[in-house]
Amino acid sequence: MTQRDGGAVAVLGRSVVPTSSTSTTGRAGRWQLRVAFLLGLVALLGLAAVRAAPDDSHVIGIWPVGAATGVLVLAPRRHAPVLLGAVLLVALLTLSLAQRPAEVVVGYTATIVLETWVVSRLLLAGGEGPWRLVSDADLRRYLGAGLLGGLFGLAGGALTSAATGFGEPGFVGLALGASHLASQLVFTPLWARLPGHGPIAHRPERVLQWGLVLLLAPAVLAPTLFPPVAFLLIPLLAWSALRVSPREALAQLVVVLALAVVMTTAGRGPFADVLVLLDLPRDARAVLLAAYAATCALIVVPLLLRVGESVEAARAAAAERDTLGRIVQSATGMAIVGADREGRITLFNPGAERLLGWAAEEVTGLPTRVLHSTGQVSAKARELGVADDFASVSARMLEPDMAGADMGFVRKDGTERMHSMTLGRITDEAGRVLGYVSTSEDVTDRVAAEDALREALARMQEVDAVKDAFVSSVSHELRTPITSIQGYLELLGDGSFGDLSEQQRSAVAKVAANSERLLTLIDDLLTLSRVQESGLGLERKVLDLGDVVRAGCGVVSPGGERAGVPIAVEVPGVPVPFLGDRDMLERVVINLVGNAVKFTPRGGRVEVVLRRNEQGSTITVVDTGIGIPRAEQERLFTRFFRSSLAQAQAIPGSGLGLSIAHSVVTQHGGTLRAESEPGAGTTFVLELPAMA
Repeated sequence: MTQRDGGAVAVLGRSVVPTSSTSTTGRAGRWQLRVAFLLGLVALLGLAAVRAAPDDSHVIGIWPVGAATGVLVLAPRRHAPVLLGAVLLVALLTLSLAQRPAEVVVGYTATIVLETWVVSRLLLAGGEGPWRLVSDADLRRYLGAGLLGGLFGLAGGALTSAATGFGEPGFVGLALGASHLASQLVFTPLWARLPGHGPIAHRPERVLQWGLVLLLAPAVLAPTLFPPVAFLLIPLLAWSALRVSPREALAQLVVVLALAVVMTTAGRGPFADVLVLLDLPRDARAVLLAAYAATCALIVVPLLLRVGESVEAARAAAAERDTLGRIVQSATGMAIVGADREGRITLFNPGAERLLGWAAEEVTGLPTRVLHSTGQVSAKARELGVADDFASVSARMLEPDMAGADMGFVRKDGTERMHSMTLGRITDEAGRVLGYVSTSEDVTDRVAAEDALREALARMQEVDAVKDAFVSSVSHELRTPITSIQGYLELLGDGSFGDLSEQQRSAVAKVAANSERLLTLIDDLLTLSRVQESGLGLERKVLDLGDVVRAGCGVVSPGGERAGVPIAVEVPGVPVPFLGDRDMLERVVINLVGNAVKFTPRGGRVEVVLRRNEQGSTITVVDTGIGIPRAEQERLFTRFFRSSLAQAQAIPGSGLGLSIAHSVVTQHGGTLRAESEPGAGTTFVLELPAMA
């Protein structure tokens, strides 16, 4: 059959690419020649079947309906109606030569034509060819086609017999059904695209097989009065199906069945005299011969398909093995070590040779224990909490959660290197362990770097702790003299030590302002120290958040007015209760509003809004200031952080206020976040949970 698909034409299992209209015409001529030859074969075999049938029988032998099916299978579907007419003509011409009534010939012909059409469509799955017989699905379709052909023969024979009164309907249907079943099962594989493997057997074995077929078949089929001896040929056919190519196995099947038909027609062999033995009607000979042919086909065809699948599976396995081997050999940056069930090394790839210094032939057959020192095994056993022996460590390393665990390996020169290793079992389909394989890469430098980083981190933590202790101590020590300085400045300012000139008053005011800033910084450092050591120790009481917001804004408002940045405050007209530390929450408001004023140029504005909802309360502080770059916002609440814009504009600050505010809000169970764009201002959102 031909099929055009993407410019390629498949002809009876072969694929070629057309190069010109001449080559396409040539291929079309080839399938026409094949179909013409097959039609001639159908006519010849049909005539032989009719001539071989006894005149007093009611059937026509094994008419080649399977070959007629091949006519439609091999041709393009568009030619099927014409070819089906040719089949009808051949069937009428051959069957009319039999000594049968005309109405019987018409009934048998109609059965053959209808069966040929339906079975060919089934084999081609309703589409175009080629008809393939290589998989289990194809085998099911093949068996279904044979069974369908048998059912058509059974129904057609029985109906024809019943309608014409020619013979007993049940027996005629059985005889015709058996012959059509055998014909479909034997002939249809000949037109299929079969598994593409060649013969497994060597030439001497194939010569022996053919010799046995040609010599043993006549000898087995010659004796009379002993039908079971014919089945001795079935093991020979099964041997062929297992060892030679599919086409050759089918050829041997056809030869054996042809000998059986010829000898039975000649009145010799186990099927010729069985009628006398068992006192059966003449038509029983066709039934027995068809059953024998169907049995042989049902053994040979499935076997050759199984062999084809095995050959393909072996090829795929070999290709996969070669691919895996190339991958293993090319993995020069990874050590791949394989071992058998006893732990003896069977695979040592070039990567293992490079990383461990051993040649593959030096370690093949040695236990994998030689790759690990006693000290490394003991250290790993302590780390994993298992017994101090190699078997226990290996068993634990096989667990899935240990993939990528570090394990020490010993190089040939005695140096120890640390590898990140994954150890796994190799099992068969039944789950039996066949061996083990480990993949590893040298991570000694990485482990050393990690150890160095851990040591550096520990030292940094020690230094940080010392620094924090120093800052806390110094802050406590500085608070007393600064407080004393502020007291004396107040005495100077109110004239307790005599009147001051205007210039002196200005100097005292500047010193007092800087002392206040210094005292604020010391308070921030002390508060930060409390947060790091043991938390803030909040004194929680029921309070009104509206009062907290108003009080905090009241502290900052004078400075805002002097800076030309008015503060707009919006709070609910009813109390907003909350359980918290009033001083600390007020400090948060002062910090947020003070920052808003400090980072907003003159003429800008600051809005503070308190809202209450079912989830709790929200304090929003919005300014129109310089903003904060997006890349720096994630560091906004870290200690001593100051944005690049604040530093560029020399705006004073310690970088501690937002860190303390964040800690206070967090310890109250709330959240604090910022939304900002450079030059477009900043919005701080403080969310506190509802009071239970």
